[in-house]
Amino acid sequence: MAFCQHCLHCGSTDASVFDESVDCNSNQLTSVYDSVVPAALQEFRVFLCVDVHMKENQNNVCIVFTATEHTIAERSALREHVYPKLREFCRENYGLEFQVIDLYWGVEADEWDSPELQKTRMKLLEDCLKSSAGPCFVGLLGEKYGNIRIPGEVESAEFEMILDAAVEAKLETRIIEEWYCRDENAVPPAYYLRPKSEMLKSFQNTMEPSSNSMNENKWQDISEEIKKIFKTAVKLLHEKGKMKHSQAKRYLSSAIEDELDFALGKQTPAFLKKCVCYIRKIANIERFVKIPEMGKYMDVVHTAGKFLRDPEAHEKLIKLRDEFIPTIVASSNLRVYTSVTHCDMKLGYSQEVENHYIEGLGKQFYEDMIDIIQATVQQNFDTETDLLYDEVLQHSSLCKTYSTFYEYRCEALNIVHKYVLPSKIGHINPLIIYGGPCTGKTLLLAEVAKKAYSWLQEEMGPDSDPVVIIRFLGSTETSIDLKNILQSICEQLAVNYRCLVQSYPKKIHDLRDLFINLLNESSFHRPLVIIFDALEQLTDSDDARKLWWLPIHLPRSVRIILSTLPNKHGILQKLRCLIHEEDNYIELTARDRKMCSQVLKHQLLRVKRKVTSGQQIYVNEAFSKCTLPMFVNLTFREVKNWRSHKDVDASSLCITVHESIEQLFWSLESKCGSRLLSRALGYITMSKSGLSEMELEDILALDNSVMYEVSESIRDCNPLRIPYVYIARLKEGLQGYLIERQVKNVTLLLWANRHLHLIAQKLYLNNEEDLQEMHTIMAEYFLGVWSGGRRKPFYSNDQYLNSCPDRDNRGLNEEEKHCMDQIAFDRQAPDQPWVFQCNPLEPDIFFINHRKMTELIHHLTRCGRTDDLLYGVIMNFSWLYTMIRIGQFDKALSDIELAYTYSQEKELKFLASTLRSIKFKVVKYPGSLSAELQQRLLPVVSSLPKLRHLLLECDKDGPKYCSIVPLHSSMDVTYSPERLPLSSSYMHVTEILPTFNPSTIIAALENGSISTWDVETRQLLRQITTSPSVIIGMKLTSDERYLVVATTNNTLLIYDNINSCLLSEMEIKGSKHCGLGGGSSFINGFTLSVNHALAWLEASKDVTVIDLLYGWPLYHFHCWYEVTCVQCSPDGVYAFCGQYLNTTTIFHLGSGEKLATVTSEFSGGFVKFLLILDKAQEMVMVDSEGSLSVWSTEEITNPQLTDDFDCRRDDSEVVSIELSEDQSAILICKALSIELLDTHVWKVAEKFRAKHNEHFISAVLSKNGNCIIASMENTSAIFVWRRDTGQCMASLQEISGTIVRLIKSNHHNMLLSLSTSGVLSIWDIDIITAMSNIDKSGKPIQRLVLPARGELIYTLDGSDSVHKWNFSTGYIEAIFKHEGTVENCVLTTSGEIMVTSDDKCSQYVWHTVSGENIFRINGQKISELMITHNDQFVVSLCEQNASRVWRLATGHRVCNILVALQNAFITTANTFVVGMAKNKVLAVSLWTGSITKKFCCDDGASIVDVKLIPDCPDIIVFITSTETVNIWSLTEEVICRRVQLPTNFLKNLEDFEMSPNGKLGIITRGDENINVLDLHSGKLRVVHAPGVIWRQRLSRDGRYLVYICFLNEDDDNGAISSLIVMRLADGKNIGACSLYKTPTFLTLSQRHLNIIIGFDDGSIGTYTVVDRVDAALKIKIATSNSRQIFNNTTQVIRPKCHNYSFKVTADCIWRESTEVFARDSPITVIEPEVSEATPTKKHNYCYEKVCSAIDCRGHSFAADN
Repeated sequence: MAFCQHCLHCGSTDASVFDESVDCNSNQLTSVYDSVVPAALQEFRVFLCVDVHMKENQNNVCIVFTATEHTIAERSALREHVYPKLREFCRENYGLEFQVIDLYWGVEADEWDSPELQKTRMKLLEDCLKSSAGPCFVGLLGEKYGNIRIPGEVESAEFEMILDAAVEAKLETRIIEEWYCRDENAVPPAYYLRPKSEMLKSFQNTMEPSSNSMNENKWQDISEEIKKIFKTAVKLLHEKGKMKHSQAKRYLSSAIEDELDFALGKQTPAFLKKCVCYIRKIANIERFVKIPEMGKYMDVVHTAGKFLRDPEAHEKLIKLRDEFIPTIVASSNLRVYTSVTHCDMKLGYSQEVENHYIEGLGKQFYEDMIDIIQATVQQNFDTETDLLYDEVLQHSSLCKTYSTFYEYRCEALNIVHKYVLPSKIGHINPLIIYGGPCTGKTLLLAEVAKKAYSWLQEEMGPDSDPVVIIRFLGSTETSIDLKNILQSICEQLAVNYRCLVQSYPKKIHDLRDLFINLLNESSFHRPLVIIFDALEQLTDSDDARKLWWLPIHLPRSVRIILSTLPNKHGILQKLRCLIHEEDNYIELTARDRKMCSQVLKHQLLRVKRKVTSGQQIYVNEAFSKCTLPMFVNLTFREVKNWRSHKDVDASSLCITVHESIEQLFWSLESKCGSRLLSRALGYITMSKSGLSEMELEDILALDNSVMYEVSESIRDCNPLRIPYVYIARLKEGLQGYLIERQVKNVTLLLWANRHLHLIAQKLYLNNEEDLQEMHTIMAEYFLGVWSGGRRKPFYSNDQYLNSCPDRDNRGLNEEEKHCMDQIAFDRQAPDQPWVFQCNPLEPDIFFINHRKMTELIHHLTRCGRTDDLLYGVIMNFSWLYTMIRIGQFDKALSDIELAYTYSQEKELKFLASTLRSIKFKVVKYPGSLSAELQQRLLPVVSSLPKLRHLLLECDKDGPKYCSIVPLHSSMDVTYSPERLPLSSSYMHVTEILPTFNPSTIIAALENGSISTWDVETRQLLRQITTSPSVIIGMKLTSDERYLVVATTNNTLLIYDNINSCLLSEMEIKGSKHCGLGGGSSFINGFTLSVNHALAWLEASKDVTVIDLLYGWPLYHFHCWYEVTCVQCSPDGVYAFCGQYLNTTTIFHLGSGEKLATVTSEFSGGFVKFLLILDKAQEMVMVDSEGSLSVWSTEEITNPQLTDDFDCRRDDSEVVSIELSEDQSAILICKALSIELLDTHVWKVAEKFRAKHNEHFISAVLSKNGNCIIASMENTSAIFVWRRDTGQCMASLQEISGTIVRLIKSNHHNMLLSLSTSGVLSIWDIDIITAMSNIDKSGKPIQRLVLPARGELIYTLDGSDSVHKWNFSTGYIEAIFKHEGTVENCVLTTSGEIMVTSDDKCSQYVWHTVSGENIFRINGQKISELMITHNDQFVVSLCEQNASRVWRLATGHRVCNILVALQNAFITTANTFVVGMAKNKVLAVSLWTGSITKKFCCDDGASIVDVKLIPDCPDIIVFITSTETVNIWSLTEEVICRRVQLPTNFLKNLEDFEMSPNGKLGIITRGDENINVLDLHSGKLRVVHAPGVIWRQRLSRDGRYLVYICFLNEDDDNGAISSLIVMRLADGKNIGACSLYKTPTFLTLSQRHLNIIIGFDDGSIGTYTVVDRVDAALKIKIATSNSRQIFNNTTQVIRPKCHNYSFKVTADCIWRESTEVFARDSPITVIEPEVSEATPTKKHNYCYEKVCSAIDCRGHSFAADN
């Protein structure tokens, strides 16, 4: 079989070949792909006839199928394999949907001849041909012509003529007389075919399973008889000349011929370019006519006991296929493909042959559709980020739709027409149209907007250019907020009147002023009409409903028309106060009955219908009850289906709009199915902005309840998709009520008005369980859960799962798996990425998945899928980047806050805060988002673990847009707490209690009010008052059931905390043992256990115990001394009463029994605090001076003193005390110090002293106990200290004033602080302690040293220490202490040996792994240290004395260098040390120390800088003061090339870098330019940087330049400088990352392009570069320790930092020309010759230690020379 075009027949038999279409006349190949879409919104529709119709609606590609039964296999194969690919292609390359419409799929075979179906089929074809701008027709034609159609309706005159002809032909006409009925309601009267359901009732028997098949067979016989009668009678009439050919053709042709004739017969050649036909011929098919299966492929008749090919149908097929189509091809560029296939000799047209044909058809069809789409559709990326375009498009499409429904030509339209026309006299005020619901306000304004342009042009002349702007308020997301509306209209006015607006105001009043100014841009040549529909839909933000923004006095060329409801929000009343003239108001009221009848009559005549006089009585009766325009339209929908012979009564019509809408919905249930209708309308109603047709199909296919209902009605079809016929019936039944609107270039279905929406919501969304399920299905659809071929289980009911195993059972055998496969289907749901990218190499060119952006969050929040909301949306980098990229930063922020409202995850709160802080940066440069987020989130990810997902997303997708990836961030966490003003002063605040809810607190004021606040919203939740009593204390029970308040009236008030009601009031009195007189003492304190309250008075020895449940006193605990504190055991069994003289008494709470009394030996004070360690069964008494005594309570009646600790060394009082969560440490905060006690050994582990004249107010421990958070007296900051280093990691400023109190929550890791101004702040301790994750040396980093191998960094900061850091984690692993300030540091290749020097004239050799100072050399001050590339020798350069070369392994001198060198380096071959000295470049031998080679400058010039070219070790590049770059050959001692720079170019030379191949030099001069010098050509290229360049570094491979520049912008959210990576190949900046600290050093690693930056606070930041060109390097990120840390489920423990100290005594002392070794040195004083070969035993230790560490390559020093 082949597809070709040689006069539409071909003899080839290769079934896999499809040939390009050929012109019949010229026999040359033609390519017809030159159609171009003229505009972005032009429609693109294709109709595929016979088997396929295709249409494209705006930005939709739709295929519509109409087929005969012989194409089932082709249609199924295309549906399963081709359409999903085409859909994916259209979405990715054009942002379009590809929709397949097959009207026959899912329809029973006996329904294919249905007149209703044929009518719908032709209507779809007509729509496609009218509106298509792309591929519009694809025809499939085979060997079968098809049956003639049964007419659904025939005019009475014609029907009676046919009936007479049938009688004349002696045919039995009883059957058509029974099946056709006269209808007088038709205009003219007609006979219509009665419904099958009505006529076949006698055959239906629900008790018999065979009833359906019997009906089908009966209908088949009847339909054949009807066709025979019509066929015979029409032929007879045509032969006699009584019926024209065109009339007869309607009865004698098949649907195929009608559609091909309609689509191709009267079209232009340009139109036919976009059409294609596939013709299938089967060779010698007549031979196989006897095979029953061949009836599917050709028309067969049974005559005289024989099966023959129908000669009449074959003749018509030949005319159509071999005459009609070639005629069209001859006059146009219509593509036609012909295939000829051969039957199997025995089996005929076998399955194998058909499969071969279908496979080739699918491939060719896919290629042709791709070609036509690419030729006719333009990629339009411009509108993706144009918000104004989208807003105008939505309102324009609504206006177009609404205006088509306008029926009434009422007086209101004439009044508006007169108002719109220009006037030269009188004041111009806005025109107001008002009326109740459903009075037609919106339709009227849409009609005005449609006609205003032509009205004004007719009046002003054709040269005028009016501007009409309309807004249907409430119809879009942005049309309900006044600020958005005004800005949108201002933007539209600025575009129309060509006004340049630099930026739109942020303040609403300024925006209104701009709006007024832009109105004045109108003129009589360009008048302006602005229409606002439904003012009541405005929100009350910015006082929009007060209408202050509305201009009352308009320019003469401006008209403003408004509409509103009369009694909504007082808007009409406000308008009457502003505009007094009654002529400016038009009220739309219900029409009179007569007008309604006239409108109905005209509507019926348009569709060739009418009502009888008897039926008109009931219509008039309905109109007497309601005459609203919408009711008239709904009545028309009902009566147009009335037949004249049908009984109609008063109940046939509803009497209200509401009832009519419900009746309309119910009438559709019989056509669509109750479940499908309810779910379809439910999904449209619950969607945020409507659904497209394709989305509705997809979602219904995922709904198992709908699919089950459909599968019951179409038993022979797999439940893959919903048959499109149901969607067509739904749209047809709700035409005018379910309208289309363009949103983001997608055509959506939505309700025409809010009334329809409310009724649909009431009917179909009233069940909470169904609502949850439907939101879940829609959320899964937009998440793409069932995309990519994933099979969704079909039957969810238990009755269908009883025979199959549990899906969660992992041990399924093959039979069970097969059973599961049988009930799961691929529903062909599409993938749902956030963006569609047609080219992965251009990530910034994409189409946005606006539908997912709009709908997903809406449904996730309503179905409660918090994890999907968190990880599928908010923590998805692609979503966040896309929202920012399209200018929706604020929308993304509001979505995150919405998600936080639903989930209460503090990670979301922190993310929102982070995004606010980087808004300026990422809005200006969206590509920097990943780096900015990583910098800020990496330090806190251990405390906020759910941010890990976003970090991994940044790693995966971030390098597409920014090649810089932070590995370790040292950025200080920016954090602002939630604040709540409680009172004007802290003096008024008595008590503050945190609760289970982290955002809820309870505050008591001294005036007796107790308030429960939501801190985040600043909302008062509950309030109670104890007035006139003054509150002195307040506590909550552990379960927060009771709130107990102590007052100055010596009473305890017990409240129900949930309901805020007083349960009981208990007065606290002293007992007879108390010894107090008059009862004048106040309550000194109280505490709570699980069910009890314990209170005591001042100077009292008694404790009153109260039962909280019943509110009465149980007993009094009598103690030896005055009670100072009381603590209950965690289980509520025991009470511990602390007293004066450091005494504690233990009572049993249940019985009141005194169990024991203990006294500490430190008896000078009183017990101030009691701690109960239930894990260790210990009690800790802390006295007022801070001394501790520890008692074992294992035997509760006989406690034993186990330890005591005297803390009375400093003269300060204990302020607060805290037991760590794991009870391993006790924090004691005193005024002058903070002490931490280890409870295992009961010793002070750490102690922190306050600075001079400073005092601690309070201190608490972090959750893990690694940090201390404290506040100081007279300061407005919270300080964070690291326990292990004692370093203050952060100081958080409280802007509301000096902090006077800290309260720590026991339920959450939250800290509450109260300031002097009475403002309460809630701090998240997790975020605060995250700051302690950043290690700092404490001083600015002055130098970074990296080994050639390994993951370590060594830093010098001007102190006596070298810090060893882990590259990936950023943790300090070791500190190497020196005697003096470290000035130089070098490492061997492996990094195991480090050589340092300090300002005390000492050099140190360290083993970096063990930390051992192997040996120390004293004697000379070193200016520079270098190690040879083979790690064998060290060069110590001195400025004053002779420099030396010495052997690293032994410390022995090799030679002296007598000349002072600067900027020195060792050549790659370890031969020379090269440096500069004034006007010379010198090469000194490393063996002899003598100057071997040199270059001297002439004319007094000096050397400015000197560099070695890495790839050319014998080539030196140096710059002289005469602006010359010289390339000098070290071997030949000649200048190879000299490049002259511009005059004064080097005046401010900052840095000079060379590429490895020596081709490029990079020069910076302290300005904003990067100067790239091509040393081969001498050309200088200048690249502009975004700021003044501070440092630059060239990568080792010379491909990238890394530089730091200081920013020019002042408002960059605190960023000081920016790290930028430039690709030298194209000069493009491939990554930028803000730096929020002052950088002090920049270096690059040697192996990968890793960047390390030192900062002024002693911290470091590490970064890596992942260019898209080097995508394979992404593995660097995944394997870095920083990523592995937050990939693990368990928290990584920080490694302990080791401190290593120097040797006190030197092993060797350098003299001027010799060295002297100490006696106890591991290096002995021997002759150098001996040491070279045979080191003695005394220095073997040092020699072996160093040699084992350095990389010995077997080279000797002599060999290197």
